[in-house]
Amino acid sequence: MKAVRFHEFGGPEVLRYEDVAQPTPGVGQVRIRVAATSFNGVDGNIRAGYMQGPIPVELPHTPGLDVAGTVDAVGDDVVDVAVGDQVIGFLPMTGTGAAAEYVIAPAEILTGAPRNIPLADAAALPLVGLTAWQALFDHGNLTAGQRVLVNGAGGAVGGYAVQLAKEAGARVIATASPHSVDRVRAAGADEVIDHTTTDVTAAVTAPVDLVLNLAPVAPEQLAALVPLIRDGGALVNTTVWMPAPSDEERRVRGIDLFVRSDADQLADLVARVGTGELRVGVARRVALAELPVLHAQAGAGELSGKTVVLVTTA
Repeated sequence: MKAVRFHEFGGPEVLRYEDVAQPTPGVGQVRIRVAATSFNGVDGNIRAGYMQGPIPVELPHTPGLDVAGTVDAVGDDVVDVAVGDQVIGFLPMTGTGAAAEYVIAPAEILTGAPRNIPLADAAALPLVGLTAWQALFDHGNLTAGQRVLVNGAGGAVGGYAVQLAKEAGARVIATASPHSVDRVRAAGADEVIDHTTTDVTAAVTAPVDLVLNLAPVAPEQLAALVPLIRDGGALVNTTVWMPAPSDEERRVRGIDLFVRSDADQLADLVARVGTGELRVGVARRVALAELPVLHAQAGAGELSGKTVVLVTTA
């Protein structure tokens, strides 16, 4: 089968489109014929070797944390997933990824794919959708009537965060650059701040209950958001290379988010996609063989929105 792998850490040039052996599922595992994976920013950091502490991977390594595809073989002790099921999942971060024609996945991380969108497009949901959900509700404890500031709402996680927060009954203030302002408004933001021309700390004139930081800002910029949070509120940060600031005196919690795979939460997100409450955004679709180019474009800051990597026709 075809796969993209890297045999050493480095730039996008280390990625190779090559032939590898088709894997066989073990106990509790299934084999998926991959329709698509997607690109996430962490993929580039893993490839470059920057994440070997929190996410140690063995070489050669196949990237691709999201998977959407069709189950074509099951191992022993698999009871809830069957051959022919169309599924999606967030794969183990230290394991073999889905940038390949087939991938092995633990059955327990999978849920049925949405039926109202193309199977390949569903690969845009797992990691970023779960990140948004866990940030807002598991860690941020967001409830109806609260105010949330989504800093960096123009990215893939931001789109889901705005939709989910708005659906939960929160008032959503979002920051975005000019090329993503319209997309963030369409996602449901009540206020959109152009962070390229406006001082965010000056534009937010009333306290917020939660700040969700999705932007690669400097530590001092992140710390400047803390005074915007009401006493007892929280700042949830997804940029793991710097710790989330807090204010103990005012009981403002700083939380560093490390997203986890959760099939039940993913099933809830899929259900919302099925009812139209949640829209899956796909900015681009590229072929598997183009993955090295995609990594290079991401490194140059040329990506906007979510890119799906097409592998096979499911």
